[in-house]
Amino acid sequence: MTTGTQAAEWRRLLVPPFVLLAFVAGVAFAWYSAHSLLMLFAGILFAVFLDACTRGLGYILPLPRAWRFGLVALVLASVAALAIVWGIIRLPSQARMLLQVMDSQLTVLETYLASFGIDLFGPGGRHDLSQFIADPGRLFGHVQYAVSGAYVFGITTIVIVCLGLFFAGQPAAYREGVLILAPQAARPRMREVMNEMGQTLRSWLLGQLVRSAIVAVVLAVTLYSLGVPGAGLLGMQAGAANFIPYLGPLIAALPVALVTMPLGLPTLAWVMAIYFLIQTIEGFVIAPLIQKGSVNVAPAWTLFAIVLLGAMFGAMGVALAAPLLEVGRIAALRFYVEDWLKDRHQGAA
Repeated sequence: MTTGTQAAEWRRLLVPPFVLLAFVAGVAFAWYSAHSLLMLFAGILFAVFLDACTRGLGYILPLPRAWRFGLVALVLASVAALAIVWGIIRLPSQARMLLQVMDSQLTVLETYLASFGIDLFGPGGRHDLSQFIADPGRLFGHVQYAVSGAYVFGITTIVIVCLGLFFAGQPAAYREGVLILAPQAARPRMREVMNEMGQTLRSWLLGQLVRSAIVAVVLAVTLYSLGVPGAGLLGMQAGAANFIPYLGPLIAALPVALVTMPLGLPTLAWVMAIYFLIQTIEGFVIAPLIQKGSVNVAPAWTLFAIVLLGAMFGAMGVALAAPLLEVGRIAALRFYVEDWLKDRHQGAA
């Protein structure tokens, strides 16, 4: 047996166990570092948003990128400060009013269903529902330690914002810093795929933001015209929930229905019909026009990813499931299907 044949035989025997070991180690690391990795990805997503705004501003103001990035950061910081001040002044009273209305309507619904022998909240009663609302991750269950409270939420937000600012300030430098760890021959291919991921995330994120803004504004105006209390806040929560594909609109429908119930059954029927009409037009007309440049992931896979990551990592997993699936699909197609399996036709899908 020649030396070359022996080497090939050893590679055939040793490579699969090492690949399996590396895969298991990677899964274990991702599992135990999930919260930090999700924060890192959220920071990257925020950096993608900042980079998209900076690129877009270049079509209006022919300034160097550093100046455009600084202007974008300044404008967003000003808007965030105004939103926080407005929220401190206006939102608490509106939110308290809406929660009281929803709580009273849940009591009415619970009493009505109890007359038919249906226990709406189970043996634990309303207490279980309050735990659900306090910890959104329990909608799917979760396997990591509960991280809650305003302090932790604030620190997480600050970390994500800082990561986004750092990454967006010098995206090429951070990308090259990652590529330097790869073999030199593989760097051009990895750079190409990373650029494609960035373009896909920009298209997806901007599309979702535009869709959410459209739903929020149209729904708020519609509810206000129908005399529904807290129309602005209900529109905002529906727009924010719309960021989660498929499942978000269903979640946002419950507060809208509960707040509308005291206005009578005809008004409730009109509001819910208009709500689902808005969501249908947004999903089947507006969304394909806005996001025609992003990756076309099958709805079943997106919904499965939302439920799976929600069960594993709670609310943050739900919020980041769709963009993670988009990036994972590109990585699988380019590195596995095209490069490993040599199937360029399927990889181009």
